[in-house]
Amino acid sequence: MDITNLTGSVVALVTPFDADGKVDFDALERLVDFHLEGGTDAILVLGTTGESSTMTDGEDYAVAECVISRVAGRIPVIGGAGSNCTEESLKKSLGLQRRGIDGLLLITPYYNKSNEEGIYRHFTSVLDKVDVPCILYNIPGRTGCSISERNVARLSTHPNVCGIKEASGNISYATTVARYLSDDFRMYSGNDDMVVPILSLGGSGVISVWANVAPADVHGMVASWLAGDHDAALATQLKNLDLVHALFSEVNPIPVKAALAEMGLIQEKYRQPLWPMADATRVRLVDAMRAAGLVG
Repeated sequence: MDITNLTGSVVALVTPFDADGKVDFDALERLVDFHLEGGTDAILVLGTTGESSTMTDGEDYAVAECVISRVAGRIPVIGGAGSNCTEESLKKSLGLQRRGIDGLLLITPYYNKSNEEGIYRHFTSVLDKVDVPCILYNIPGRTGCSISERNVARLSTHPNVCGIKEASGNISYATTVARYLSDDFRMYSGNDDMVVPILSLGGSGVISVWANVAPADVHGMVASWLAGDHDAALATQLKNLDLVHALFSEVNPIPVKAALAEMGLIQEKYRQPLWPMADATRVRLVDAMRAAGLVG
């Protein structure tokens, strides 16, 4: 499916594991069904929330194949193909493309913290060789580096770039990025507590952790904004702030996997170094879920 005009709620899907620490494909299919029923507009696999940094290439491709098969063309499936190694990012991008992925999410090269030209060439080395639309991913809090305004300007015109996931939490940076938006280059909020502000700058939606547990609410919020009902969208954003903050009370995806386990959708299993929540933050999370009507 074409993602070049994608709008709405894109769930940054968790990867469920079983008691032995292996990918739980039955649970993965349940999650896909949950999102199809809840109105999610697209699914992102193998992102930060999907714990792809602890998975093998074989597991990555198997997860992508499972989700693509279960979705069966009803909504787009996007694959995270980022790496701090440019060649590895290209390899993974091409591997996902061969398996039928609809688009790719490409993160800045973390840890290496390259200079401006190196970051530009990191992206173009992949963009020049793939045949599916790509979304850039700016999240300096995790990677230690940002996509500069100059690089946004240059990359926004590349024929294989269709947008940017903006997760810096810096509204000033997002405003700068907004100057380059067009029908061919869209912005998606990467922060669940800033969806409406990003939409107000011309954004097209969100790539969301929150949507894992409340797909209908996140889809409805973005749909309301894009339909011109800004008051309804803002009301949903503000009503759910306590839940959103609880979902980030520990490092993502620890709380959201705990939340999905509370809802009976997955087992609460992580790949180390991730570890189950502390008691205090777990209580806060469950209280927020009860207030949001997600659990009894």
